[in-house]
Amino acid sequence: MISRNLYFQITVRVLLLTGIALAAGWSFASVKPFGLTALFLAAEVLVVVKLINYLNATNRKLSYFLEAVRNNDSTLKFPTNITGKPIRELYQGLNKVNEQVQQLKIENQQREQYFQTLLEHVATGIVTFNSKGFILHANTASKRMLGVEVLTHINQLERINRNLFQAVQNIKPFEQKLVTMPTERGTIDLSLKSTSIKIRNDGLMLLSIQDIRNELDEKELDSWMKLIRVLMHEIMNSIAPITSLSESLSKFFTIDGRPALPEEVDEKTIQTTIRGLNVIKEQGNGLILFVESYRKLTRLPKPDKKAFKFEDLANRIKVLYLSLGNSDKVKLTVTVNPPEMELFADENLISQVLLNLLKNAVEAISNHPEGRIHVIAGYSSNNRPEICVADNGPGIPNDIMEQIFVPFFTTRENGSGIGLSLSRQIMRLHGGSLQVRSVPNKETVFCLGF
Repeated sequence: MISRNLYFQITVRVLLLTGIALAAGWSFASVKPFGLTALFLAAEVLVVVKLINYLNATNRKLSYFLEAVRNNDSTLKFPTNITGKPIRELYQGLNKVNEQVQQLKIENQQREQYFQTLLEHVATGIVTFNSKGFILHANTASKRMLGVEVLTHINQLERINRNLFQAVQNIKPFEQKLVTMPTERGTIDLSLKSTSIKIRNDGLMLLSIQDIRNELDEKELDSWMKLIRVLMHEIMNSIAPITSLSESLSKFFTIDGRPALPEEVDEKTIQTTIRGLNVIKEQGNGLILFVESYRKLTRLPKPDKKAFKFEDLANRIKVLYLSLGNSDKVKLTVTVNPPEMELFADENLISQVLLNLLKNAVEAISNHPEGRIHVIAGYSSNNRPEICVADNGPGIPNDIMEQIFVPFFTTRENGSGIGLSLSRQIMRLHGGSLQVRSVPNKETVFCLGF
């Protein structure tokens, strides 16, 4: 309606200008009195001035309205009790737009207040800062963890803890870091996770801070309890036969509470004693091997990291694979994409991990008529190197999935139970991870993440 009236007013004035121009031209061409021509020209100038004033008045109102909106002036209101219908309708339309702008502003403020309240109530610390280090927002949880009342710049963190300051200063988008720092309440372990966002062409870093000390303590206690149970089980299994056998052998050389005389010991007793001592020796050696396995698990060397092509390691693994028992019954394939993929790690330790996984896979599917193992190397969804070892064996039951990495836990009769624990420990020393997923009677996949 507003546009229609504006178009009508402008069209009338343009048609009037056209008519006056034609009349002036006709008057000049017909050699009419000069005064008549001058009158037409004066009328045309007057109509042009009126048209310009009319358009400028409308433009000034629109400019005034837009300037008020840009300056967040919500009190602006145009009068609607004027006689000119086009301007009145224009003012009514601008007032409606202004009301909608006000309503959107109120809704945005309410939404912002809601999210602010939400951030203040979460247990995770949230800190947002820009490229210059100025902190735009820090919720209550973050300030409580850091022991400060006000946070305005990340340089303040240096006074709290230098390690924390360096971690926050150097953290990259989508990176995770763990910082241990002392406080008045004791030592805390902070997990830092970052995300980059862009607002009004300004790059911001969103940092989440979480105190994971309690979770770490619970995990550590749980790990110790599992380890102690396994150690007790293995030690008791080794010592109980020794104790029982020693007691039995002692009775052979005790008669009525006194030591037996040489003439009272026959050949059969001596042979039985020798066999018993050999059993005790074997049990003792088994216990020594068990303790040695534990020492291997706790005394891993520090990785000697170097850059190398995974394809070279893959060729080496293929040769070593042939030395594994039953490897001729299971087909091994290796896929490297891209072929020039490189790793920065200890090649020998990673080779040890892969061989252990291949050995486990072969043992799991050696009786499978079409056993297959597929090693896949490439980059994960977050563009980080990843190596997966997949087999089509019986899979791992869900009830023992979390226990397979516990030291000395094994489901195989002759297994030591330290292979997977050792492998995961090696990956942790590399700053990476060893994860598993399994579908019973379909596949099992172990993935090394770097």
